[in-house]
Amino acid sequence: MLQGTPILVLKEGTERERGKSATQNNIAAARAIADAVRTTLGPRGMDKMLVDSMGDITITNDGVTILKEVDVEHPAAKMIVEVAKTQDQQCGDGTTTAVVLAGELLKRAEYLLEQNIHPTVITRGFQIALQEGQRLLEKEIGTPVKADDERMLVDCATTAMGSKGVFGSRDELAKIAVNAVRKIVEHRGERTIADVDQIKIEKRHGGTIADTQLIDGIILDKERGHPRMPRQVKKAKIALVNSALEIKKTEIESKINIKSANQIQSFLDEEDKTFRRMVEQVKATGANVLITQKGIDDVVLHYLAKEGIFALKQVKESDLQKLARATGAKIVTGLKELSSSDLGAAESVEEKKVGDDDMTYVTGCQNPRSVSILIRGGTEHVTQEVERSLQDALKVVSSVLEDGVVCPGGGATEIDLSVKLKKFAPSVGGREQLAVEAFAQALEAIPWALAENGGYDAINTLIELRGAHDGAGANRNVGVNLVDGKAADMWKLHVVEPARVKRQAISSAVEVADMVLRIDDVIASKKTAPTPPGGGGGHDH
Repeated sequence: MLQGTPILVLKEGTERERGKSATQNNIAAARAIADAVRTTLGPRGMDKMLVDSMGDITITNDGVTILKEVDVEHPAAKMIVEVAKTQDQQCGDGTTTAVVLAGELLKRAEYLLEQNIHPTVITRGFQIALQEGQRLLEKEIGTPVKADDERMLVDCATTAMGSKGVFGSRDELAKIAVNAVRKIVEHRGERTIADVDQIKIEKRHGGTIADTQLIDGIILDKERGHPRMPRQVKKAKIALVNSALEIKKTEIESKINIKSANQIQSFLDEEDKTFRRMVEQVKATGANVLITQKGIDDVVLHYLAKEGIFALKQVKESDLQKLARATGAKIVTGLKELSSSDLGAAESVEEKKVGDDDMTYVTGCQNPRSVSILIRGGTEHVTQEVERSLQDALKVVSSVLEDGVVCPGGGATEIDLSVKLKKFAPSVGGREQLAVEAFAQALEAIPWALAENGGYDAINTLIELRGAHDGAGANRNVGVNLVDGKAADMWKLHVVEPARVKRQAISSAVEVADMVLRIDDVIASKKTAPTPPGGGGGHDH
């Protein structure tokens, strides 16, 4: 203030919240998001029906899908959505766990803030707890697993799908996921890499979930270029070309002057010769299947059909790369470069009718480095949910193969960390000790939510779990058995998860909680007048 006159630093209409009210507001928003997905946790979790502005429906209990679909306005809530996205990219599973944990950490932090503990002290305590938690996961809770332990991989995939709507068919789907990932695993030096993007997923509604199948090769959502081409080619020799089989237009503007009728004919003949030459070049290499990324002229298709060559045009670049990995073919830029050594091989290339559409199956590849899964289901919503479940299972199996460490599911890992961190807290000392204890309590939210969603008494379950993890006969593998709500050994029930899912979930949750707690001033610019879709609104800082 200057002699009673206020000095306006910020633009008129800017909203500003400071100190405690800013922190409380942010925590409330983040917790609201966590509460929205909390009921979807675990095999007994409920589903959400999301209707977008166009009236399209999504039915799912996949945490990240729910948060992506919901239009979130509050800036702090958006940060929580980012946690789910990161978790999904890194591990594929555990998105709901990460969000519920973040919400619970903030809830516990709020109690500490009310006791006048500074946010920096809380965040420091959380970091200490996180480091100790990561150490415990690595040294004490995680169990090494060998890459050829199929039973364990199937258990991980089944657990990842347990919370999804495909409960009835999850055993078959889990086997499909494990077989698919094992086909695409690569060993680079010491490291094992399982890139899930090399598995192509196509979905068609019709049939039942049980009709979902793994195909040793690639399925393309394309039909052959000409009706007179063979429907099936056995012992296929496949050429992959990423240029067009058409007459090129010149870069510069050009005109052709034709003075007599003969010239028209010779012009057309020349064009025809060019097309024939293209087909001759393909035939000369011994290829009987031609797949291009760009277009193929109708006349070329006609000549290819005459030669009995099966051709597909305008295939996506990503599909072309997967075909190359599956068949061993090399992608060439133009027909001039094509030679017989560039061709790939497959037992069969066949056009089949699936549902209402024609699709091309490239199958029987020798040692394919890329495979496909064809998902079937009664309705479109079912196939979409199966796809989401399979994506989770594939990522989880690839995490186990890459890291080789698993830990018990069913809330066992969280409750064990919680019990051990409570014992560790006094050694920290100072006010940070309270934050470490708060972190330990927050971890109990996972088994609590699992029991609650199963329709059981969460308090009784939690007391039973704490007893099983503490004291003389402590067993770190005891979690919530959702059949009866009692504590049970998760190894015996085959409920296992990759350690990476747990590691990522607690570190993402701590990062976002720290970020929200450190904000003590929210300055929001005035919203500009509504702009048409795609235009920018106001900015939140």
